[in-house]
Amino acid sequence: MAKIRRMKIVSTCMGIIAILFLLTTGCSGLKSKEGGAEPQAKPKDEGPSPLYYDFGDVLVPSEMKVNKKTSFVYQTAGFSSGVLVLSGRIESSSLFAFFETNMVKDNWRAVSSFKSPRTIMLFQKESRWCVISITDGDFKTHVEIWVAPTIGESVTGLLK
Repeated sequence: MAKIRRMKIVSTCMGIIAILFLLTTGCSGLKSKEGGAEPQAKPKDEGPSPLYYDFGDVLVPSEMKVNKKTSFVYQTAGFSSGVLVLSGRIESSSLFAFFETNMVKDNWRAVSSFKSPRTIMLFQKESRWCVISITDGDFKTHVEIWVAPTIGESVTGLLK
């Protein structure tokens, strides 16, 4: 008997709380017809900002998520190289345009590009190369960003 009474009290309290919530927020979305001030237009949200991940001079759209299992980045004081693997729901043509624009802003020089089902972009700086590979998947677009140091003139062996 006490359980039934307790359940009635709890359900009554929940009902009162729900009614109070509806009364306080139910009409807040309606526009006032009185001569009040016009609401200010909210600035449009431009979406999430692009990010710099492990390479401090390679900007990546924030919609792209890093695959930590297949990425490898080697960092020393003031220098990083390796491969950063990302995927996300962005069209490959948009990614191409994004990298083409933003790599130049970060002082990379566009060397070459190949557009196909697997798009390759090649960039160069004073002491580094960057290769960006963009591949369309079934549900996501995959990007590999390779950054490697240039080889100096003092190299011996087959590469000389």
